[in-house]
Amino acid sequence: MILKDLKYLSCKIEEVFSKEIEKISDFIFKNPELGEEEYISSRYLVDKILEYGFKVEYPYCDIDTAFRAEIGDEEGAVIAFLAEYDALPGYSVEGGIGHACGHNWIAAGTFGACIVLNKLKEYFKGKIVLIGTPAEESTGSKCDLVKRGAFNDIDVAFQMHIEAVNNIQVKALAMDSIEFTFRGVPAHAASHPHMGVNALDAVQLTFAGINALRQHVTSDVRIHGIVSEGGMAPNVVPDKASCKICVRAEKRSNLEIVKEKVINCAKGASLMTGAKMSYNYYENSFDNIKHNKVLQRIMKENLIEVGITNIYDNGDGPAGSTDIGNVSQVCPTMYTELALDGDDIPRVHEEEFLDYANSKLAYDKLHQSVKAMVCAALEIYLNKDLLEEIKQEHNI
Repeated sequence: MILKDLKYLSCKIEEVFSKEIEKISDFIFKNPELGEEEYISSRYLVDKILEYGFKVEYPYCDIDTAFRAEIGDEEGAVIAFLAEYDALPGYSVEGGIGHACGHNWIAAGTFGACIVLNKLKEYFKGKIVLIGTPAEESTGSKCDLVKRGAFNDIDVAFQMHIEAVNNIQVKALAMDSIEFTFRGVPAHAASHPHMGVNALDAVQLTFAGINALRQHVTSDVRIHGIVSEGGMAPNVVPDKASCKICVRAEKRSNLEIVKEKVINCAKGASLMTGAKMSYNYYENSFDNIKHNKVLQRIMKENLIEVGITNIYDNGDGPAGSTDIGNVSQVCPTMYTELALDGDDIPRVHEEEFLDYANSKLAYDKLHQSVKAMVCAALEIYLNKDLLEEIKQEHNI
């Protein structure tokens, strides 16, 4: 069967499974769980994929809520689809937890791509892989999966995310999350403050140093943070204080330079106050996304074929950080953002987005995302030269 006919057939198969794919989104949306606690969601996805004959490893790489499901052979490309299913805290819904970032949608889309491709397996050689990746919103388990070799045998990885625009060149910044802790000497803040060493002063001076630094960094750099501990009582000189700082940059190489300057701000604060400073990385370090022009070309063509236009492909759009950047450093990765069709739709992470993450608008875009990923994957499965071109682009 020629590629054009196979793509047409894949879209018809997706339509047959459309309600099943929607049910997956709905179930995960209605059972929100925080990162590293996604026991219901991960078990649900594992049980579902087992129904389609996939071989499953769960837990995976010593991560309780991660899994790897695969089916196929060793004679062609190994293509992975990355599911996320952690929710966010802090909303007014029952329990305070909700899928305001649409990870229910991501899980359903990548799952859907795998089951559609499985129904077409007789037409191509290769392996279909669904990898469940917990805690994107917090610790970023993809970083741990990368360190443990989960992507060493993956030829290409796909994922799509809901956002404000259709974007095939998503700008994701490299990020390090550092906690600085200062230890001083307690004393009565009124009767003998001269006997104390104020750890909170050291935190405040660290922020002052960072604020002075902002003028002398490139425009892609972002530095932001909070005071995580500032003392126990106002009449006691704080002997312990901490702050959490996130440092981001467009490239890891620039981030390393800026990070050392931020650390030096904390060292200077320690010298000025006499408080002893230590620091640690309280979350995984995220890398910037390594873009692949060949994959972007394939994805853009297939998005247009399924009816998605007005596609950003020049690095514009909002920039955050995501652990899929780490994946893109070790294997060619196509990370795509899709916008819901409609006016005045809230941004992800806003509470109002909870009304959209599991809506008909989301489902309409969900089906387009599955079709586009499947059609892009089919091109790679059926064309060894194309896969080699992708790998050469990745190694530049």
